[in-house]
Amino acid sequence: MRSPVTGARRQGDRFEVPAPRLAQGISITVISGFGVITMLNVRNAVSGAALLGTCLGAVLILYAIQFMVTSSGARRWSARRRALALVTQALLTFVPMVWIGVAWGSMAGPLGGSILLLLPARLAWPLYGAVTLTILGWCQSEHVPALETGYFTISTALTGLVIYGLTRLTDLVREVHATRAEMARMAVTQERLRFARDLHDLLGYSLSTITLKSELIHRLVPANPDRAREEVASVLGVSRQALADVRLVASGYREMSLESEAAAVAEVMAAADVQVEADITCGRLHPLVDTVLATALREGVTNILRHSKVQSCAITASVKAETVRLTLVNDGVVPQEAPRTGGGGSGSGLGNLRTRLTEIGGRLTAETTRDGRFRLVAEAPVKPVTVDAPDTGEPPCPSAV
Repeated sequence: MRSPVTGARRQGDRFEVPAPRLAQGISITVISGFGVITMLNVRNAVSGAALLGTCLGAVLILYAIQFMVTSSGARRWSARRRALALVTQALLTFVPMVWIGVAWGSMAGPLGGSILLLLPARLAWPLYGAVTLTILGWCQSEHVPALETGYFTISTALTGLVIYGLTRLTDLVREVHATRAEMARMAVTQERLRFARDLHDLLGYSLSTITLKSELIHRLVPANPDRAREEVASVLGVSRQALADVRLVASGYREMSLESEAAAVAEVMAAADVQVEADITCGRLHPLVDTVLATALREGVTNILRHSKVQSCAITASVKAETVRLTLVNDGVVPQEAPRTGGGGSGSGLGNLRTRLTEIGGRLTAETTRDGRFRLVAEAPVKPVTVDAPDTGEPPCPSAV
Protein backbone atom coordinates (compact mmCIF):
# COMPACT_ATOMS: atom_id res chain seq x y z
CA MET A 1 0.00 0.00 0.00
CA ARG A 2 1.06 3.65 -0.21
CA SER A 3 1.98 5.82 2.71
CA PRO A 4 -0.26 8.92 2.82
CA VAL A 5 2.77 11.05 3.66
CA THR A 6 5.66 9.83 1.51
CA GLY A 7 3.93 7.79 -1.18
CA ALA A 8 6.35 4.93 -0.54
CA ARG A 9 5.32 1.31 -1.05
CA ARG A 10 5.30 -1.09 1.90
CA GLN A 11 7.01 -4.45 1.33
CA GLY A 12 6.80 -6.70 4.37
CA ASP A 13 7.83 -4.62 7.37
CA ARG A 14 9.76 -1.93 5.50
CA PHE A 15 9.08 0.93 3.12
CA GLU A 16 10.55 1.00 -0.37
CA VAL A 17 11.07 4.43 -1.93
CA PRO A 18 9.97 4.52 -5.59
CA ALA A 19 12.92 4.56 -8.02
CA PRO A 20 12.33 8.07 -9.49
CA ARG A 21 12.24 9.65 -6.02
CA LEU A 22 15.33 7.72 -4.95
CA ALA A 23 17.27 8.84 -8.05
CA GLN A 24 16.15 12.44 -7.58
CA GLY A 25 17.10 12.32 -3.91
CA ILE A 26 20.61 11.10 -4.76
CA SER A 27 21.04 13.90 -7.33
CA ILE A 28 19.89 16.55 -4.85
CA THR A 29 22.21 15.18 -2.17
CA VAL A 30 25.25 15.18 -4.45
CA ILE A 31 24.60 18.69 -5.80
CA SER A 32 24.03 19.96 -2.26
CA GLY A 33 27.37 18.42 -1.29
CA PHE A 34 29.09 20.34 -4.09
CA GLY A 35 27.44 23.51 -2.79
CA VAL A 36 28.73 22.90 0.73
CA ILE A 37 32.26 22.30 -0.59
CA THR A 38 32.06 25.53 -2.60
CA MET A 39 30.99 27.49 0.49
CA LEU A 40 33.90 26.04 2.49
CA ASN A 41 36.36 27.01 -0.26
CA VAL A 42 34.98 30.55 -0.32
CA ARG A 43 35.04 30.77 3.47
CA ASN A 44 38.74 29.92 3.52
CA ALA A 45 39.59 32.40 0.76
CA VAL A 46 37.50 35.42 1.80
CA SER A 47 37.85 37.69 4.80
CA GLY A 48 35.38 40.27 5.99
CA ALA A 49 31.75 39.67 6.96
CA ALA A 50 30.27 41.78 4.15
CA LEU A 51 32.22 40.10 1.36
CA LEU A 52 31.66 36.68 2.87
CA GLY A 53 27.90 37.30 3.08
CA THR A 54 27.85 38.49 -0.53
CA CYS A 55 29.72 35.41 -1.69
CA LEU A 56 27.48 33.05 0.23
CA GLY A 57 24.43 34.77 -1.27
CA ALA A 58 25.90 34.33 -4.77
CA VAL A 59 26.56 30.65 -4.04
CA LEU A 60 22.96 30.16 -2.93
CA ILE A 61 21.66 31.85 -6.09
CA LEU A 62 23.93 29.76 -8.30
CA TYR A 63 22.87 26.50 -6.75
CA ALA A 64 19.21 27.52 -6.81
CA ILE A 65 19.60 27.94 -10.57
CA GLN A 66 21.44 24.61 -10.66
CA PHE A 67 18.57 22.82 -8.93
CA MET A 68 16.12 24.28 -11.44
CA VAL A 69 18.35 23.21 -14.34
CA THR A 70 18.51 19.64 -13.06
CA SER A 71 14.73 19.38 -12.60
CA SER A 72 12.75 17.28 -15.06
CA GLY A 73 10.93 20.30 -16.48
CA ALA A 74 14.15 22.08 -17.51
CA ARG A 75 14.43 19.94 -20.66
CA ARG A 76 11.19 21.57 -21.83
CA TRP A 77 12.32 25.16 -21.26
CA SER A 78 12.19 27.64 -24.12
CA ALA A 79 15.44 28.75 -25.77
CA ARG A 80 15.10 32.18 -24.17
CA ARG A 81 14.76 30.76 -20.67
CA ARG A 82 17.71 28.42 -21.19
CA ALA A 83 19.87 31.28 -22.43
CA LEU A 84 18.87 33.43 -19.45
CA ALA A 85 19.76 30.68 -16.98
CA LEU A 86 23.15 30.01 -18.61
CA VAL A 87 24.09 33.69 -18.92
CA THR A 88 23.17 34.36 -15.27
CA GLN A 89 25.14 31.34 -14.11
CA ALA A 90 28.15 32.30 -16.26
CA LEU A 91 28.21 35.87 -14.91
CA LEU A 92 27.97 34.68 -11.29
CA THR A 93 30.74 32.18 -12.02
CA PHE A 94 33.38 34.29 -13.75
CA VAL A 95 32.82 37.91 -12.60
CA PRO A 96 33.53 37.22 -8.89
CA MET A 97 36.79 35.52 -9.90
CA VAL A 98 38.20 38.98 -10.68
CA TRP A 99 38.17 39.82 -6.95
CA ILE A 100 38.21 36.45 -5.24
CA GLY A 101 40.52 34.55 -7.57
CA VAL A 102 40.62 30.86 -8.44
CA ALA A 103 39.04 29.90 -5.12
CA TRP A 104 35.80 30.90 -6.82
CA GLY A 105 36.73 28.70 -9.76
CA SER A 106 35.04 25.71 -8.19
CA MET A 107 31.77 27.31 -9.31
CA ALA A 108 32.64 26.53 -12.93
CA GLY A 109 31.82 22.82 -12.51
CA PRO A 110 28.04 23.37 -12.09
CA LEU A 111 28.14 25.75 -15.06
CA GLY A 112 29.65 22.99 -17.20
CA GLY A 113 26.91 20.61 -16.09
CA SER A 114 24.23 23.17 -16.95
CA ILE A 115 25.72 23.68 -20.41
CA LEU A 116 25.60 19.93 -21.08
CA LEU A 117 21.99 19.74 -19.89
CA LEU A 118 20.51 22.77 -21.64
CA LEU A 119 22.31 23.00 -24.98
CA PRO A 120 22.39 20.67 -28.01
CA ALA A 121 25.30 18.22 -28.01
CA ARG A 122 27.08 19.89 -30.94
CA LEU A 123 27.37 23.09 -28.87
CA ALA A 124 27.35 21.70 -25.34
CA TRP A 125 30.52 19.61 -25.43
CA PRO A 126 32.78 22.26 -27.02
CA LEU A 127 31.50 24.88 -24.54
CA TYR A 128 31.95 22.45 -21.66
CA GLY A 129 35.54 21.94 -22.75
CA ALA A 130 35.97 25.72 -23.06
CA VAL A 131 34.82 26.21 -19.46
CA THR A 132 37.36 23.65 -18.22
CA LEU A 133 40.15 25.22 -20.29
CA THR A 134 39.17 28.67 -19.00
CA ILE A 135 39.79 27.54 -15.42
CA LEU A 136 43.11 26.01 -16.49
CA GLY A 137 44.16 29.22 -18.25
CA TRP A 138 43.07 31.40 -15.34
CA CYS A 139 45.12 29.34 -12.91
CA GLN A 140 48.18 29.62 -15.12
CA SER A 141 47.74 33.37 -15.56
CA GLU A 142 47.54 33.77 -11.79
CA HIS A 143 50.65 31.57 -11.36
CA VAL A 144 48.73 29.12 -9.21
CA PRO A 145 50.86 26.14 -8.12
CA ALA A 146 50.61 23.11 -10.36
CA LEU A 147 48.93 20.97 -7.67
CA GLU A 148 46.15 23.50 -7.13
CA THR A 149 45.83 24.08 -10.87
CA GLY A 150 45.26 20.38 -11.40
CA TYR A 151 42.78 20.30 -8.53
CA PHE A 152 40.65 23.18 -9.86
CA THR A 153 40.78 21.94 -13.46
CA ILE A 154 39.94 18.32 -12.70
CA SER A 155 37.27 19.21 -10.14
CA THR A 156 35.63 21.52 -12.69
CA ALA A 157 35.54 18.78 -15.33
CA LEU A 158 34.38 16.05 -12.94
CA THR A 159 31.73 18.19 -11.22
CA GLY A 160 30.15 19.05 -14.58
CA LEU A 161 30.16 15.41 -15.67
CA VAL A 162 28.74 14.16 -12.35
CA ILE A 163 25.90 16.70 -12.38
CA TYR A 164 25.14 15.91 -16.04
CA GLY A 165 25.32 12.14 -15.53
CA LEU A 166 23.19 12.06 -12.39
CA THR A 167 20.56 14.32 -13.95
CA ARG A 168 20.34 12.26 -17.14
CA LEU A 169 20.22 9.07 -15.07
CA THR A 170 17.35 10.50 -13.03
CA ASP A 171 15.51 11.42 -16.23
CA LEU A 172 16.08 7.89 -17.53
CA VAL A 173 14.73 6.35 -14.32
CA ARG A 174 11.61 8.51 -14.63
CA GLU A 175 11.14 7.44 -18.25
CA VAL A 176 11.58 3.76 -17.43
CA HIS A 177 9.18 4.04 -14.50
CA ALA A 178 6.58 5.81 -16.68
CA THR A 179 7.06 3.26 -19.46
CA ARG A 180 6.50 0.37 -17.05
CA ALA A 181 3.32 2.00 -15.78
CA GLU A 182 2.11 2.54 -19.35
CA MET A 183 2.90 -1.08 -20.28
CA ALA A 184 0.91 -2.24 -17.25
CA ARG A 185 -2.06 -0.11 -18.35
CA MET A 186 -1.76 -1.46 -21.90
CA ALA A 187 -1.67 -5.03 -20.60
CA VAL A 188 -4.87 -4.41 -18.65
CA THR A 189 -6.51 -2.87 -21.72
CA GLN A 190 -5.45 -5.78 -23.93
CA GLU A 191 -6.83 -8.25 -21.42
CA ARG A 192 -10.13 -6.40 -21.34
CA LEU A 193 -10.29 -6.45 -25.15
CA ARG A 194 -9.49 -10.17 -25.17
CA PHE A 195 -12.17 -10.85 -22.62
CA ALA A 196 -14.73 -8.80 -24.58
CA ARG A 197 -13.83 -10.53 -27.86
CA ASP A 198 -14.04 -13.99 -26.36
CA LEU A 199 -17.37 -13.28 -24.68
CA HIS A 200 -18.82 -11.90 -27.90
CA ASP A 201 -17.55 -14.75 -30.07
CA LEU A 202 -18.54 -17.51 -27.66
CA LEU A 203 -21.77 -16.30 -26.11
CA GLY A 204 -23.10 -14.75 -29.31
CA TYR A 205 -23.10 -18.13 -30.99
CA SER A 206 -24.36 -20.02 -27.93
CA LEU A 207 -27.21 -17.61 -27.25
CA SER A 208 -28.22 -17.60 -30.91
CA THR A 209 -28.28 -21.40 -30.86
CA ILE A 210 -30.33 -21.48 -27.67
CA THR A 211 -32.79 -18.98 -29.14
CA LEU A 212 -33.11 -20.96 -32.37
CA LYS A 213 -33.64 -24.27 -30.61
CA SER A 214 -36.08 -22.75 -28.13
CA GLU A 215 -38.20 -21.48 -31.02
CA LEU A 216 -38.04 -24.95 -32.55
CA ILE A 217 -39.10 -26.54 -29.24
CA HIS A 218 -42.00 -24.10 -28.99
CA ARG A 219 -43.25 -25.32 -32.36
CA LEU A 220 -42.63 -29.00 -31.60
CA VAL A 221 -44.28 -29.24 -28.17
CA PRO A 222 -47.89 -29.53 -29.47
CA ALA A 223 -47.11 -31.72 -32.51
CA ASN A 224 -44.05 -33.81 -31.60
CA PRO A 225 -43.34 -33.95 -27.83
CA ASP A 226 -40.64 -36.61 -28.20
CA ARG A 227 -38.64 -34.50 -30.63
CA ALA A 228 -39.18 -31.50 -28.37
CA ARG A 229 -37.65 -33.39 -25.43
CA GLU A 230 -34.62 -34.22 -27.58
CA GLU A 231 -34.20 -30.58 -28.47
CA VAL A 232 -34.52 -29.60 -24.80
CA ALA A 233 -31.62 -31.93 -24.03
CA SER A 234 -29.66 -30.31 -26.85
CA VAL A 235 -30.36 -26.83 -25.45
CA LEU A 236 -29.14 -27.97 -22.04
CA GLY A 237 -25.94 -29.20 -23.66
CA VAL A 238 -25.40 -25.88 -25.42
CA SER A 239 -26.01 -23.91 -22.21
CA ARG A 240 -23.59 -26.11 -20.26
CA GLN A 241 -20.97 -25.62 -22.98
CA ALA A 242 -21.57 -21.86 -22.86
CA LEU A 243 -20.98 -21.89 -19.10
CA ALA A 244 -17.78 -23.90 -19.57
CA ASP A 245 -16.63 -21.46 -22.28
CA VAL A 246 -17.19 -18.50 -19.98
CA ARG A 247 -15.05 -20.14 -17.33
CA LEU A 248 -12.30 -20.76 -19.88
CA VAL A 249 -12.47 -17.13 -20.99
CA ALA A 250 -12.08 -16.00 -17.38
CA SER A 251 -9.04 -18.25 -16.96
CA GLY A 252 -7.46 -16.87 -20.14
CA TYR A 253 -7.00 -20.27 -21.80
CA ARG A 254 -9.30 -21.69 -24.41
CA GLU A 255 -8.80 -24.06 -27.32
CA MET A 256 -11.31 -24.94 -30.01
CA SER A 257 -11.29 -27.44 -32.86
CA LEU A 258 -12.37 -26.47 -36.36
CA GLU A 259 -13.61 -29.99 -37.14
CA SER A 260 -15.60 -30.23 -33.90
CA GLU A 261 -17.04 -26.76 -34.44
CA ALA A 262 -18.05 -27.68 -38.01
CA ALA A 263 -19.91 -30.74 -36.72
CA ALA A 264 -21.71 -28.66 -34.09
CA VAL A 265 -22.58 -26.02 -36.67
CA ALA A 266 -24.02 -28.62 -39.02
CA GLU A 267 -26.27 -29.88 -36.21
CA VAL A 268 -27.49 -26.39 -35.36
CA MET A 269 -28.15 -25.50 -38.99
CA ALA A 270 -30.01 -28.74 -39.53
CA ALA A 271 -32.24 -27.91 -36.59
CA ALA A 272 -33.05 -24.65 -38.36
CA ASP A 273 -33.94 -26.55 -41.57
CA VAL A 274 -30.86 -25.22 -43.34
CA GLN A 275 -29.11 -27.43 -45.89
CA VAL A 276 -25.42 -27.64 -44.98
CA GLU A 277 -22.50 -28.92 -47.06
CA ALA A 278 -19.32 -29.25 -45.02
CA ASP A 279 -15.92 -30.27 -46.38
CA ILE A 280 -13.16 -29.93 -43.75
CA THR A 281 -9.95 -31.43 -45.18
CA CYS A 282 -7.22 -29.48 -43.43
CA GLY A 283 -6.03 -32.25 -41.12
CA ARG A 284 -4.24 -31.53 -37.89
CA LEU A 285 -3.64 -27.82 -37.29
CA HIS A 286 -1.63 -25.76 -34.87
CA PRO A 287 -3.82 -25.23 -31.74
CA LEU A 288 -3.79 -21.45 -32.14
CA VAL A 289 -4.75 -21.61 -35.83
CA ASP A 290 -7.39 -24.24 -35.06
CA THR A 291 -8.92 -22.03 -32.35
CA VAL A 292 -8.95 -18.86 -34.48
CA LEU A 293 -10.53 -20.59 -37.49
CA ALA A 294 -13.09 -22.33 -35.28
CA THR A 295 -13.94 -18.93 -33.82
CA ALA A 296 -14.26 -17.53 -37.34
CA LEU A 297 -16.66 -20.33 -38.27
CA ARG A 298 -18.71 -19.77 -35.12
CA GLU A 299 -18.97 -16.01 -35.72
CA GLY A 300 -19.84 -16.57 -39.37
CA VAL A 301 -22.68 -18.92 -38.47
CA THR A 302 -23.89 -16.50 -35.78
CA ASN A 303 -24.11 -13.76 -38.41
CA ILE A 304 -25.98 -16.09 -40.75
CA LEU A 305 -28.58 -16.92 -38.12
CA ARG A 306 -28.98 -13.29 -37.10
CA HIS A 307 -28.81 -11.39 -40.36
CA SER A 308 -30.07 -13.61 -43.17
CA LYS A 309 -32.92 -15.84 -44.25
CA VAL A 310 -30.59 -18.69 -45.01
CA GLN A 311 -31.74 -21.88 -46.72
CA SER A 312 -28.39 -23.37 -47.74
CA CYS A 313 -24.84 -23.00 -46.52
CA ALA A 314 -21.47 -24.38 -47.69
CA ILE A 315 -18.47 -24.72 -45.38
CA THR A 316 -15.04 -25.69 -46.74
CA ALA A 317 -11.60 -25.73 -45.16
CA SER A 318 -8.36 -26.79 -46.81
CA VAL A 319 -4.61 -26.26 -46.80
CA LYS A 320 -2.77 -24.90 -49.81
CA ALA A 321 0.73 -23.39 -50.05
CA GLU A 322 1.23 -23.26 -46.25
CA THR A 323 -2.06 -21.40 -45.83
CA VAL A 324 -5.26 -22.69 -44.25
CA ARG A 325 -8.38 -21.29 -45.90
CA LEU A 326 -11.84 -21.46 -44.38
CA THR A 327 -14.72 -20.46 -46.64
CA LEU A 328 -18.32 -19.96 -45.57
CA VAL A 329 -20.95 -19.21 -48.23
CA ASN A 330 -24.67 -18.81 -47.60
CA ASP A 331 -27.76 -17.56 -49.39
CA GLY A 332 -30.72 -15.59 -48.07
CA VAL A 333 -28.79 -12.34 -47.67
CA VAL A 334 -30.93 -9.44 -46.57
CA PRO A 335 -29.60 -6.49 -48.65
CA GLN A 336 -29.98 -3.74 -46.07
CA GLU A 337 -28.22 -5.84 -43.42
CA ALA A 338 -25.53 -7.32 -45.63
CA PRO A 339 -22.02 -6.75 -44.27
CA ARG A 340 -19.83 -4.51 -46.35
CA THR A 341 -16.86 -5.73 -48.34
CA GLY A 342 -13.34 -4.97 -47.13
CA GLY A 343 -11.51 -4.15 -43.98
CA GLY A 344 -12.23 -2.18 -40.91
CA GLY A 345 -13.60 -3.61 -37.75
CA SER A 346 -16.02 -2.28 -35.29
CA GLY A 347 -14.44 -4.00 -32.36
CA SER A 348 -16.99 -6.84 -32.34
CA GLY A 349 -18.16 -9.52 -34.75
CA LEU A 350 -16.17 -9.45 -37.96
CA GLY A 351 -13.92 -6.77 -36.45
CA ASN A 352 -12.93 -9.24 -33.73
CA LEU A 353 -12.14 -11.88 -36.32
CA ARG A 354 -9.96 -9.52 -38.34
CA THR A 355 -8.04 -8.70 -35.17
CA ARG A 356 -7.58 -12.36 -34.26
CA LEU A 357 -6.43 -13.34 -37.75
CA THR A 358 -4.11 -10.37 -38.10
CA GLU A 359 -2.41 -11.29 -34.82
CA ILE A 360 -1.36 -14.68 -36.26
CA GLY A 361 -0.49 -13.39 -39.73
CA GLY A 362 -3.82 -14.16 -41.40
CA ARG A 363 -6.60 -12.10 -42.96
CA LEU A 364 -10.36 -12.00 -43.31
CA THR A 365 -12.48 -11.00 -46.31
CA ALA A 366 -16.25 -10.71 -46.37
CA GLU A 367 -18.40 -9.79 -49.36
CA THR A 368 -21.81 -10.14 -50.90
CA THR A 369 -21.56 -11.78 -54.33
CA ARG A 370 -23.54 -10.79 -57.40
CA ASP A 371 -25.88 -13.77 -57.06
CA GLY A 372 -26.99 -12.57 -53.60
CA ARG A 373 -24.81 -14.85 -51.51
CA PHE A 374 -22.59 -13.88 -48.63
CA ARG A 375 -19.02 -15.15 -48.73
CA LEU A 376 -16.70 -15.16 -45.72
CA VAL A 377 -13.07 -16.25 -46.22
CA ALA A 378 -10.63 -16.62 -43.32
CA GLU A 379 -7.01 -17.38 -44.16
CA ALA A 380 -4.25 -18.21 -41.68
CA PRO A 381 -0.70 -19.53 -42.01
CA VAL A 382 -0.09 -23.15 -41.07
CA LYS A 383 2.51 -21.84 -38.61
CA PRO A 384 1.22 -18.70 -36.85
CA VAL A 385 3.67 -15.83 -36.79
CA THR A 386 3.18 -15.03 -33.09
CA VAL A 387 4.38 -18.38 -31.72
CA ASP A 388 6.64 -21.23 -32.74
CA ALA A 389 4.48 -23.95 -34.16
CA PRO A 390 5.19 -27.35 -32.64
CA ASP A 391 6.16 -30.23 -34.85
CA THR A 392 3.12 -32.47 -35.01
CA GLY A 393 4.93 -35.22 -36.90
CA GLU A 394 2.18 -35.23 -39.52
CA PRO A 395 2.15 -33.18 -42.71
CA PRO A 396 -1.04 -31.26 -43.36
CA CYS A 397 -3.54 -32.98 -45.58
CA PRO A 398 -3.71 -31.72 -49.15
CA SER A 399 -6.62 -29.56 -50.08
CA ALA A 400 -9.66 -31.19 -51.50
CA VAL A 401 -10.51 -30.65 -55.10
